[in-house]
Amino acid sequence: MTDKHTVYFSLGTNLGDKERNIQEALRMMEEQVGCLVRQSALHVTEPWGFHSDNSFINACACYETTLSPFQILTVTQDIERKMGRTSKSSEGQYHDRIIDIDILLYDDISLHTDEITIPHPLMQERDFVMKPLSEILPPPSGS
Repeated sequence: MTDKHTVYFSLGTNLGDKERNIQEALRMMEEQVGCLVRQSALHVTEPWGFHSDNSFINACACYETTLSPFQILTVTQDIERKMGRTSKSSEGQYHDRIIDIDILLYDDISLHTDEITIPHPLMQERDFVMKPLSEILPPPSGS
């Protein structure tokens, strides 16, 4: 029997048909990552870390998967490319994007490599991540 893991993602887009971009990314992730368990509402937000005239739509989603964090990273980067994303943000330089998929949490592991950091290192600083994430996280134990 294969172990199932719980993984939380942040999705964002500020180009094209934004609602369709989020829905298409979620659909592709369900095909390639695993079963969609929960998804947040769509949130309209201002760009973070750069100036753009284009507002974002952000959402968070929870999937059940048998993939490792590294497999998920490969899959989500491939989905971004297939949807038309040409470059990832690097060294604090952010840009408009058709889709951005970030791994936020994977079970309760902490992982830090050159390729991936879990939990996502900047998620606590980003309301556009924390608000939709709070909609789908289970309540703390004992509450």
